[in-house]
Amino acid sequence: MAQRHEWKLMHLIGLEYLSAEEITCVLDLADEFREGAVRAGSSTGTLRDRAVLNLFMEPSTRTSTSFAIAARRCGAEVITFSKAASSTSKGETLVDTARNIEAMGADVIVMRHSAAGSARMLAKNTSCAVINAGDGRHEHPTQGLLDLMTIRRARGALEGLKVAIVGDIANSRVARSNLWGLTKLGADVTFVGPPTMLDAAFEKLGAHVEHDLDSCIGEFDVINMLRIQLERHRDAAFPSLREYARRYALTEERILKTRPDCVVMHPGPINRDVELPSVVADGPRNLILPQVSNGVAVRMAVLTLVSQARDAHMAKGGEVA
Repeated sequence: MAQRHEWKLMHLIGLEYLSAEEITCVLDLADEFREGAVRAGSSTGTLRDRAVLNLFMEPSTRTSTSFAIAARRCGAEVITFSKAASSTSKGETLVDTARNIEAMGADVIVMRHSAAGSARMLAKNTSCAVINAGDGRHEHPTQGLLDLMTIRRARGALEGLKVAIVGDIANSRVARSNLWGLTKLGADVTFVGPPTMLDAAFEKLGAHVEHDLDSCIGEFDVINMLRIQLERHRDAAFPSLREYARRYALTEERILKTRPDCVVMHPGPINRDVELPSVVADGPRNLILPQVSNGVAVRMAVLTLVSQARDAHMAKGGEVA
């Protein structure tokens, strides 16, 4: 394997807390794993004799499945828990659930939870390695990493690229992880969305803020479209889906106004004809399926790195992080 920055972290809580070198370390290892990630029956063996727990307290299809495939590609045993199947539905605390699972021999916990900060709290109360698979509106670091990998493979170095993230920014943990990762690797990020989903506070995090997509659409090398998270909206954030699509959908007409080499991304699931019409979602500019494939490789890399860091930590007599 190529020489990489040394990885010492036994948890992945968010890209906000990683250096550019640590992010690049994950991406480089994911590149090495990419071919085997999409080949059934392949295994790196990097997690042999390890148990990975998927603890998903919010619904998930792509992320939970991707982590399960990634763990198996690394040779791990996979245990899957959902909120409905766990004792948290009976009043057990999250920490007690995790400690009981740890006592059964789990090495890595991959967790999605509705509460921001839940992954960090879990990491402080268990000796398992913890990977954040989405905590409320805070972060979704592996989605951010797979987006970075997809852009890097399509466009080369990220430094100097202009990236637009369009849609429901206020409720998007994906937008936050992308912002941290992209800016640390030298990209220029613009958040675009209606004022009810995007306010000037995001400028303090390092993003440009725009509310008129048509006024800036020709500036970007990458456009990443986000789903409207209706389940997180208590009040109407826009008059109708039709009105939202009129102003913010990446239509065929808008695509014609972009740079010729501009690429289109979406973390899924897509609301067709809201964020993207099928002609764009399935068109030659889109990198949506490569994002999914790269997600397995990225998660293989993250599982491998945190597991190895945990082994080193425990070998030195380490206890709960």
